[in-house]
Amino acid sequence: MGSFTVWDYVVFAAMLLVSAVIGVYYAFTGGGQKTSKDFLMGGRSMTALPVALSLTASFMSAVTVLGTPAEIYRYGAIFCIFAITYGLVVLCSAEIFLPVFYKLGITSTYEYLELRFNKYLRLCGTILFIIQTTLYTGIVIYAPALALNQVTGFDLWGAVAATGVVCTFYCTLGGLKAVVWTDVFQVGIMVAGFSSVIIRAVVVQEGIGRIVNDSYYGGRLNFWDFDPNPLQRHTFWTIVIGGTFTWTAIYGVNQSQVQRYIACKSRFHAKMSLYINLVGLWAILACAVLCGLALYSIYKDCDPWTAKQVSALDQLMPYLVLDILHDFPGVPGLFVASAYSGTLSTVSSSINALAAVTVEDLIRPYFKSLSEKKLSWISMGMSLFYGGVCIAMAAVASLLGALLQAALSIFGMIGGPLLGLFALGILCSFANAIGAFVGLVSGFVISLWVGIGSQIYPPLPERTKPLYLSTAGCNISLENLTSTVNPLTRISNTPTTERPALADNWYSLSYLYFSTLGTLITVAVGIITSLLTGGLKQNTDRKFLLTKEDFLSNFSWSKSETPEKVEVLNWKPFTVAAEGTDNPAFSPIEMDIASNKNKVNGPHI
Repeated sequence: MGSFTVWDYVVFAAMLLVSAVIGVYYAFTGGGQKTSKDFLMGGRSMTALPVALSLTASFMSAVTVLGTPAEIYRYGAIFCIFAITYGLVVLCSAEIFLPVFYKLGITSTYEYLELRFNKYLRLCGTILFIIQTTLYTGIVIYAPALALNQVTGFDLWGAVAATGVVCTFYCTLGGLKAVVWTDVFQVGIMVAGFSSVIIRAVVVQEGIGRIVNDSYYGGRLNFWDFDPNPLQRHTFWTIVIGGTFTWTAIYGVNQSQVQRYIACKSRFHAKMSLYINLVGLWAILACAVLCGLALYSIYKDCDPWTAKQVSALDQLMPYLVLDILHDFPGVPGLFVASAYSGTLSTVSSSINALAAVTVEDLIRPYFKSLSEKKLSWISMGMSLFYGGVCIAMAAVASLLGALLQAALSIFGMIGGPLLGLFALGILCSFANAIGAFVGLVSGFVISLWVGIGSQIYPPLPERTKPLYLSTAGCNISLENLTSTVNPLTRISNTPTTERPALADNWYSLSYLYFSTLGTLITVAVGIITSLLTGGLKQNTDRKFLLTKEDFLSNFSWSKSETPEKVEVLNWKPFTVAAEGTDNPAFSPIEMDIASNKNKVNGPHI
């Protein structure tokens, strides 16, 4: 096994340097960041391709780079079914949520909650989002740094500080434009890191046929499991149904994602960015799955995790990289750079989104006299502040890792009820503020009940179905192995006596269904309460709802966008009448809005 050389550090430093330079470039180009809208929304002038790549990058944190291949190694390639899920998620986001958010010209998704319901719901949303995102970012910075440090000896706090500082630096200087363009660069690095591992693994195993063959005989190609039981961790149905709800909560209503596609210069570009990003998601999923199968093929006779070579599954990828790439100076560094690119892109979008909700939901409505110039300085100050908070959260994660992880999984459940809240507002004209609030609370209570229960009583192995790992080919003394030959049976036999009846049915619900449950309960309770409290009597402004025109306009846009660009530009101001894409057009109403928002950047978790 090799360790890190000078060249690896050089590659890593170069990645950080390029990211920082992009930030400096956007801070001074085009007259700098004159208004808070320039800073937070890139002046609403972004085009589809960079935004699509940026959405892909922040979806893919280091948790994807290190965690997904290990997931496939341990549980098999059924994870591939997420390809269908991503398609459904992008369809829902682009056709249900995007048209409404885009025509209102809002900066914070929570503004919608005030426009549609009231300012208290907006406040709920904003605060939940801020807590959840800071928790999440701490783990996203610390977890990969720890895994890489334990395997490669790559300096832990040096890496955390370097990524945190560089990230804060370019977010504070360059605003959303810098975030988007550094993401574009970082996607390139991530794909390069994955490709180097896949290509080398194929060479080592003398062809991809052998990798597929090993995976097949090792039971790793378990694509089709149509068991309808909602308690099984991953089956076709849990991934397609549960996954769609979980991810729509992130793509459709999460500030970190929504903020970027609303920053596009036209609605056509905004929709295109989501559809192009789908291709990126598929490509990354394919890379991660291939890496996972290569991992299995190379270690099928000697599993490094059971053999105590690594202490956690997310260390398998760095272990593999040092094992097969140690003769290529700089290439292990490229892989580490790709893992940290995942971290950077996720953290930068979190910092930018946190600054946006703080300025739009907590500062602008209460300090109405502030000029645009001042607000743009405040936005920069907020980016700096949240950058510091994220680095501090990484330090907290190092002390309270398990606790923070649990807090995060619990906050991850916020996504479902929030998605339900937005769905009520956009799809049900008769939903009112009372119904929305009661629905939101009931959705939360149920989600938290299941979520906390599943933290206390983790599901049994027959629910998660880990696949067999062998250590037959390892040349290590046997006494190391006796305790770990099958750790799962040992762990599961002891607590069975104390597990309450609820633990094996209700609490064992697949984690993907937590969001689904939250969304459906919020919508159902919200509709019933609204009808009981006179929801049918209220008149809801049609611009807050998804209308038939929103859907039909797809066809007129796509035809006229390319050949007659001028026409489209002339035509747009009329369709988007008084709301204007500029927030100032809004000032009287916009000042009070209830924000709700949830972010689990994605596969990040």
